[in-house]
Amino acid sequence: MENLPQTQERPPLTLERATPADLEVYMALEQSVKNPKTYPASTTQKEALDELTKSRVYFIKKEGHIVGNIGYEMKAEDSAEITGLMIDPRYQNQGIGREALIAILDELKGIKRIDLVTHPENEPALALYQSLGFRIESRVEDYYGDGEPRLVLVKTT
Repeated sequence: MENLPQTQERPPLTLERATPADLEVYMALEQSVKNPKTYPASTTQKEALDELTKSRVYFIKKEGHIVGNIGYEMKAEDSAEITGLMIDPRYQNQGIGREALIAILDELKGIKRIDLVTHPENEPALALYQSLGFRIESRVEDYYGDGEPRLVLVKTT
């Protein structure tokens, strides 16, 4: 009988709600991946505090360590916007972003429209979003006032 390789179960990810009290941790995490082509990040304390106040932001934790964050904001009773998804570069390409986004989409079950924005050159993010049912709705030049274009993606139910 042939020995089959044993599959190791990955430890589950947890999402922990971030609050304005977590401002410093949130900002440090955002700055670890800041890149105009892929992730504009919150660059000032005011921007970060606005995000933590207006949106429902979660720290993504793996084995008790913060490895990223994800957030969304309700725009209307049946509409939400994913305001950010970032994974610490040391933990990228492990399926963490996918798992976290699936958890948020599950939390938003029943919402008719979910939007998000990404840079057209952020191919890994674009592939992830499209694999989960998001479609490109439009391209907006200079979306954040940083001279860079962004794609608006939408998932409808």
